[in-house]
Amino acid sequence: MAMRGGTKAGLAGAVGGLGLLGVLAACMPQGTGAAPSGRALYADYCAACHGDSGKGDGPAASGVSPRPADLTMLAARNGGVFPVVRVMGKVYGYSQGKGGGGGPMPEFGPLLDGPTVLVETAPGILTPTPERLVALAEHVERLGKR
Repeated sequence: MAMRGGTKAGLAGAVGGLGLLGVLAACMPQGTGAAPSGRALYADYCAACHGDSGKGDGPAASGVSPRPADLTMLAARNGGVFPVVRVMGKVYGYSQGKGGGGGPMPEFGPLLDGPTVLVETAPGILTPTPERLVALAEHVERLGKR
């Protein structure tokens, strides 16, 4: 999976954060079972707000302000390139901002920790990243291709 998207500063922050994530994840006990699919993770953690199709119309969306993002439009709003590093940073919690300034979306990082895989987060830079986070991001990317 090639990682692209965001500004240089945003990418640098995300890469730095994911680098730290990789170091921390590498120190954690590794799972022994198969990782859930991205689809199952999405159903567990995202569909209530973002909806089954990712359009931001889940059953819990009506009580959330601002409304959950339409995940099917992420690539379209990013010049046709899915912003996978930015998405993983947002899901994990790095992009939420200190003091909870990132809006109502919860941080899912602790729920997605576990075995890591190497992900190209910038050209030529491979970063250890929780495989569950990668699987979830890949599913979100697929939502925009339906």
